[in-house]
Amino acid sequence: MKSIYLKNFTLTVGMVLLSLLILGTSFISVSYSFIVSDKRESLRMTAGVIQGTVSAKLTESKLDGWDLRMTISAIAGASSVDILISDNYGNVVSCSDVYGSCQHIGARLPDTLISSLKWEEAVMSSGMLEGFYNTPRYYYFTTVENPYSGTQAGYILISIDSSSMMQIWRSFAVIFFFASCFVLILSLVFSLITTGRQVAPLKEMAAAAKHFARGEFSVRVRQTKRKDEIAELTAAFNSMAESLEKSEKLRSEFIANISHELKTPMTTIAGFADGIIDGTIPAEKQGTYLEIISSETRRLSRLVRRMLELSRIQSIDPALAAHSSFDITEVLRHAVLGLEGKLKARGLRPELRIPEESIIVVGDADSITQVVYNLLDNAIKFSSDGAAITLSLWKQNEKAYVSVKNLGETIDPAELPLIFDRFHKTDRSRGLDKEGVGLGLYIVKTIIDNHKENVYVTSAEGVTEFVFTLTLKA
Repeated sequence: MKSIYLKNFTLTVGMVLLSLLILGTSFISVSYSFIVSDKRESLRMTAGVIQGTVSAKLTESKLDGWDLRMTISAIAGASSVDILISDNYGNVVSCSDVYGSCQHIGARLPDTLISSLKWEEAVMSSGMLEGFYNTPRYYYFTTVENPYSGTQAGYILISIDSSSMMQIWRSFAVIFFFASCFVLILSLVFSLITTGRQVAPLKEMAAAAKHFARGEFSVRVRQTKRKDEIAELTAAFNSMAESLEKSEKLRSEFIANISHELKTPMTTIAGFADGIIDGTIPAEKQGTYLEIISSETRRLSRLVRRMLELSRIQSIDPALAAHSSFDITEVLRHAVLGLEGKLKARGLRPELRIPEESIIVVGDADSITQVVYNLLDNAIKFSSDGAAITLSLWKQNEKAYVSVKNLGETIDPAELPLIFDRFHKTDRSRGLDKEGVGLGLYIVKTIIDNHKENVYVTSAEGVTEFVFTLTLKA
């Protein structure tokens, strides 16, 4: 199986090569056509100049005159062409090569070339003119007139070696070849680098996924400063890894807590039940032990409900709370009404210090309602009979503060840092709270932490106060 790296690299190389091939073919064709067209136009313009010059010179010279030959030699040197002049019979009488022995003087032009002017004013073509030239050339053939009589005085043949044009074209082709090689190498290097950068996060994700399969959820894919689809995929993968790690941690904690907390009541229930079955416990005491079994069973039920509730709270996404808002004053009033029965049963007096106007805060209303219920229920359990429970609300520095205060026994200062720990119960609570499982305040702390708020407790001279904060809606 080919890797993405190899596929991407091969595709890039293929596209670059195909692009260079198309570009090279187009360049060669266009450049060659341009050079040929340019030279032909140069021959045509030079022929026009020579026609005029030769006609003018015929007033004072002949076709084979030295001064005419000097003139066309100067024109030929400036235009890099060869010029031949013949009479009406096609015999070459003058040449632009004044410093060498022109081999064409006295030679006769091909009859086919002369006869071609019967239908055209000028002929432009290429070749060796039936052996007249030793090498292939581009040539322009036309007539020259006598200015006196207006009749034809002879012919003009202008030519240029085609090999010189090919040399120019080859120079362009060589430059293009080396430029193409440079572009190809550069593109291959960039392809190697960019493809490697694209594949590296995918390889890291594959390696991380293998760790996940082994239950190792702490692995993360390295995030870079890039801002593209790979970066989004990396962020999403790491977010998924965090969720998996959190879920695994919650699962492990849930199992560990359940195992720890269920062991004692289940051992008690099993021991007393076996004692009743095998007769170890006398019949007259079986009722007492059956009550203990019933009580432990109910405690197990409460513990399971609390653990499920805690698991649900821990799985809530904190980001959802940041987009919700509610009236905290309504939550506090409803909580007091909901616990009115318990307050009356203990003879406790609720004192509400809540503003009349609505106070809108950011957070999940159901979760904060549970916080208030847990704190009030905790205050009811540990208040002195007939005492007052104070529920206060005030605003300060873009925060809302909720306070639950009760009068009862002072909590030992050594216990205060542990009071929000899971399954923590002080000696005082073990004596007064027979139905508790030690999760109420831990649930409070978990919910407040999920809202990124604070909760703290003070206890002195019999007055215990819990205070938590909420952010006011802007």
